[in-house]
Order: sequence, then C-alpha cells, then structure tokens
Amino acid sequence: DTSDEKGNNDNGGDDIDAHERRRRDFETMMSGYFPPSNGTYGVIRKLAGVAEGSELTGKTALECNQEFLNAVSFSKGCYLGQELTARAHHTGAIRKRVMPIIVVDVNTEIPRPWMMAHMIQEMGPDAIGPDSFLDVGDGDVPPPLPKISAPGAGGIVAMLMGSVLPLPKEDAEGEGAEQSDSSATVTATAEGSEKVAKLQKDGEILMDEVAAVAVPGAKIVDKKDGKTIGKVISAPAPGTTVILAQMRLDRVGLLGGDDQQWSRTNRILIGDGTKELRYLPYMPLWWPDIDPESGKENIEKG
Repeated sequence: DTSDEKGNNDNGGDDIDAHERRRRDFETMMSGYFPPSNGTYGVIRKLAGVAEGSELTGKTALECNQEFLNAVSFSKGCYLGQELTARAHHTGAIRKRVMPIIVVDVNTEIPRPWMMAHMIQEMGPDAIGPDSFLDVGDGDVPPPLPKISAPGAGGIVAMLMGSVLPLPKEDAEGEGAEQSDSSATVTATAEGSEKVAKLQKDGEILMDEVAAVAVPGAKIVDKKDGKTIGKVISAPAPGTTVILAQMRLDRVGLLGGDDQQWSRTNRILIGDGTKELRYLPYMPLWWPDIDPESGKENIEKG
C-alpha cells in the first residue's frame, strides 16, 4: 500500500482523506440502526453518552470520562489541568460524571433493564449469590445500572415513544393465516393502532416538555429530599428525551452506601419546570465497571 492510501504520511491532504474514510466507515456501520438524516451524528453521540465542545467547559477530564476514551495520559505530556487530573486519578474519588439519562413520564412503565437495576441496588451485591436469578455466570453480578449501546438506547427510546410499530398480521403469522380470524384481526389492529397513536402523541408532548426545561445548566432536583443530583449539560437529542447530564454517582447507585441508591420510583424536577418526571440513567457500553468506592474504573473487574 502507498502512504497516501493509508493516510499516514506528512501530507495534510492524506490525513483529510483518512478522516473522510473513517467518517464513511462509521456512517456505513451505523446505517443499519439509524436512518441517514441531518443531525444523526448528534443523536448517536448523545445516546452513546459522549460529551464534546462547550459541554466540557468547567469540568475535569475525569468527570467527562476522558480517561475511558483514551483521551488522557497519566504517564506523559503536559497540559492545562494535568496536576488536578493526575491527583484525582491517583488519590481522589470521582463523585460526578457525565452520563446519558432517559427522561420519562412518572406513569410510564419502567423497562426491564431498570427494573433489574432497581432490584440489584436494593438487594446489594453481597445478597446476590451464585444461585440467584440475577447471577450472569461465574459468580458475576450485573452492574448496578444497565450497560447499553447507542443503538440499544435508541431502540428503547423508540419503543417508549411509540415509534416501533407492531408487525402486520401477515408478517407476524405468515401467509397461511386463517381467513376466519380476519374480523378479529381488524378489531385487534384497530385497538393496537389507537394505543400506538396515543403513545406517539403522549411521546411528542413529553419531548416538548423536556426540551423546554432541559436546557444546559438546568439543575436536576430529587423530589424526595429536594437535593440537586445533577445538572443538564446538553439539550435532548432530537426526537428523544435523552439528555447528557453531570450526575452525582451516589444518586445513581454507582458510588457510596446503600442509602443513596437509584430507585425506579424516583421523581425529579428539571430546571424551572414544575412537572414531576422520572429519570432512567444508564452506563454507555464503552464504560468499564465502576469501583463503588472511588468512582473510577474497577481494575479488579476490568
């Protein structure tokens, strides 16, 4: 291969070509999960829990998960804030991190991954033995919060918003479906369509409500004790209620004692809003396991 094909020589044009190839490869990889359209990158980035640009302002590199992205070196270099970053990494605890949360209505049925997370946090890892139904093999216990990829988070949001429609009967049962069931099918389809339409309408209303209050800098307050548990750093991803927020790790169950665990029945207020909402935090798939004592990567499990 020639150097310009690899894009690794000193010619700036080759670097641009290499960057363009990576962009196209990424677009191709994600095309099976997200339709191509303006703003798709922003949606995927927020679903993946990656902060950038002005969203990083006023925060340490570790609070923005830069060490998980291999964006920080602890053995070389000299950069602004290096001493604070190194000290926090080697001796301190990380008490806040930027992470994605899905905002839902308090009447929304909680998806199974968060029901499991609630049970894990409520029972505690020491109470979950090898014979427990929560055991995932080799004595391992699932993390205290769901670990979800960007496509996975997108699928969950789509279902919550009513964007994933049920299969037509001919697709679900095959062409050999009995004609005698046709009248029942029409009735069931009509009822299902009404439910989907209501879900979609409610989803659109919720998206508008969240977009109005979840502006960068807005505080996230737990109604249980009136304490601020996080701060919005990025508006909702278009077409979703997923926001990036700098969250206290103890209030999502990733740090500290049992008294500060995340609950599936939580109620929050965002910014100047007066409507009670619920938040579903999740760990991006690229995060390592988090040490509950330090808020850093759990080296023993990593």
